Amino acid sequence: MMLEKMKNFVRKKNICVLATVSGDKPYCSLMAYTTDAACEEIYMVTHRNTTKFNNLQKNPLVSLLIDSRETQPRSNAQALTIAGVFIPLIDKNKKQKIRDRMLASFPHMKDFIHHPESELIRIKINSFLILDGLTESQFISL
Repeated sequence: MMLEKMKNFVRKKNICVLATVSGDKPYCSLMAYTTDAACEEIYMVTHRNTTKFNNLQKNPLVSLLIDSRETQPRSNAQALTIAGVFIPLIDKNKKQKIRDRMLASFPHMKDFIHHPESELIRIKINSFLILDGLTESQFISL
């Protein structure tokens, strides 16, 4: 099933490009991420005083790019574009579980994750678009 193939691709990776926007200016950031078990949400961490976080506060729509260029020849590389929406995290228990998950995946980010200015980013996935090689693509809306 193509949806599971796309979700497994997301689960195998842990770095993406996050695209946010302020007015008519796009802004891209390289981000470490993890997902929930169902791969319906993606979690990242940033500091509150960053351009990306300010952009998310003004416009919650985002695009993420995850690719395989480091593991496959460029002619066979896969690129997965995710469209989603930023939803602030309120529940303290859920926040702690996500911080724990981030720490398990990225122990070198401990100080960053625990910094007083750190904020979790939750992206609810709306759609996937995968490009296989140079010409084959498939789109799935959730």
